[in-house]
Amino acid sequence: MADPLTLALAAGAGLLGGAMNALAGGGSFATMPTLIALGLPSTVANATSNVAVQPGAVASAWAYRGGLAPLGGVGVRTLAGITFMGGLAGSLLLAWTPARAFDVIVPWLLLAATIAIALGRHASDWLSARFSAGPRSLVAGQALLGIYGGYFGGGVGMMLTAMWGLLTGASPAELAAPRTLMLAVANSAATIVFVASGMVAWALCLPMMIGSIAGGYLGALVGRSLPPGVIRGWTLLVTTVTTAVFFWRAYG
Repeated sequence: MADPLTLALAAGAGLLGGAMNALAGGGSFATMPTLIALGLPSTVANATSNVAVQPGAVASAWAYRGGLAPLGGVGVRTLAGITFMGGLAGSLLLAWTPARAFDVIVPWLLLAATIAIALGRHASDWLSARFSAGPRSLVAGQALLGIYGGYFGGGVGMMLTAMWGLLTGASPAELAAPRTLMLAVANSAATIVFVASGMVAWALCLPMMIGSIAGGYLGALVGRSLPPGVIRGWTLLVTTVTTAVFFWRAYG
């Protein structure tokens, strides 16, 4: 049994991670590093983090449910099905990945997520002026990010927002509802694999899960009133610092 301070840290990280997922994505930037700092191997920390934030992702998706609508001519159910299958494939890939290999790969995945946040709307405007994307492009991108979400998940919500913005021209505010739903779907697929394969450290997962439920719902409520620039700035700060720490950890 973990000591009270450890349980409190896990719950606090879950609260922050759930709120971040609801506001702009990137909750794993709070939960996974905390679990590693508490002594879990990186692959187990990632699996435990994914399972822990799942209820928070569902709470956020429920709070945002009124904003669901088709994207780029593709229905929400179709996108959810693609995301679920990709999440299964990605989580199986994680289960087969050695911890050291994962440590080397993760900083680059974090860097990709950070760049996606930093470019944001500027990249969307640049691409939309030069390229017209159809449903096939959206489906292909959704499949790739579904796999990424199951394998790692860090920043996948922000990457979804960036990709959808690039391909449809929709604003981040318009994409909040489908983003939170796809996070919940990808986490559901990963949860099945991680629980079945015994990769979850339940002693830390459960308090983190409780925190993520509260953070996910509260974050969705707060996100309706906060200026987009504040949300984006905070998320970019957290992802940049976390990315630097993971590069130092892997290569320093």
